Amino acid sequence: MTTTRITDATTEPVTLDQAKAHLRVDGSDEDTLITALITAARHDAENRLGRALLHSTWRLTLDGFPTRPGSALALQMAPIIAITSVQHYDPAGVLQTLDPSAYRLADHSLEPTATWPATQARLDALQVTYTAGYGTTADKVPAPIVQWMLLAIGDLYANRERSAERPVVAQGFADALLDPYRVWVV
Repeated sequence: MTTTRITDATTEPVTLDQAKAHLRVDGSDEDTLITALITAARHDAENRLGRALLHSTWRLTLDGFPTRPGSALALQMAPIIAITSVQHYDPAGVLQTLDPSAYRLADHSLEPTATWPATQARLDALQVTYTAGYGTTADKVPAPIVQWMLLAIGDLYANRERSAERPVVAQGFADALLDPYRVWVV
């Protein structure tokens, strides 16, 4: 099972101006670096949370549908906004697109409305493409996540080289800001 980002968000939860104000940086000499740190902090937050912060497209690739009748297919990177397509290789090896009436989106799972079809035995037998994220604008991202990103950006900006003595990204309190939004796997 792999989940791959197909298209990234077109904006960031933290603007360059917000980051520069937090870092107390004047001028534009380091704008390229700070912009890269914003994206790095967002990607790290998304990985830690198991959530997409802003609308982006993802693809889940599996070796087939769940085998237990009626079993849902868990999608990563909640909140899931929409399913773009569900494609699978049928037993003859022909790529098929599943009719949207054959499934429904329930929270961050894909549930069959009948029985999942059979697939060919291969690692990429099933591909689900979907959109996930809180929204298309920064104001949709919860404030504690934005604050965590600012702390992470500050830590990355101040500590530009890897150090075993001091963590690169803030720990403790800062990481606890993410806990209410984390997708916990059981």
